[in-house]
Amino acid sequence: MTSTTRDHVLLHTDEIAWIPTGPGKSFRPIRFDRDGWTELMRVEPGAYVAPHHHTGEVHGFNISGRRELIEAGIVVGPGDYVYEPVDNVDSWSGVGDEPCVIHIRVEGTVEFFGDDGTLAGVASSQTQQKIYLDWCHDNGIQPDPSLAVALT
Repeated sequence: MTSTTRDHVLLHTDEIAWIPTGPGKSFRPIRFDRDGWTELMRVEPGAYVAPHHHTGEVHGFNISGRRELIEAGIVVGPGDYVYEPVDNVDSWSGVGDEPCVIHIRVEGTVEFFGDDGTLAGVASSQTQQKIYLDWCHDNGIQPDPSLAVALT
């Protein structure tokens, strides 16, 4: 899964299972840091990412498939890059007929809102790492220590 030298960590992401995070959504972790995390996010066509607020910057590069940034009315396709500044609030969904895979770097936390506009949950590096570790435990897989060297 990984190769490590003194100065580099090579992570073979295609060898990591897609870890479910909700209906039509899953991720492959790349890195958990104190101030954020990096992942490959997979969103199936029609899957919805609820309205959410970013406390830090987000960088998203679409690898494949398409997603619609609902409030902006923008469809993001393969090879497109989206920058979301601090305090951005948005929602989006997978569109088309293939899964959308995005390389995402999230700084800070993501606050998700329910249908009534109240805070429904918070995603952080720590919560994402817990999802990964719980999934590894439940599936009898040894967690990859190179993903979370910075967290204790």
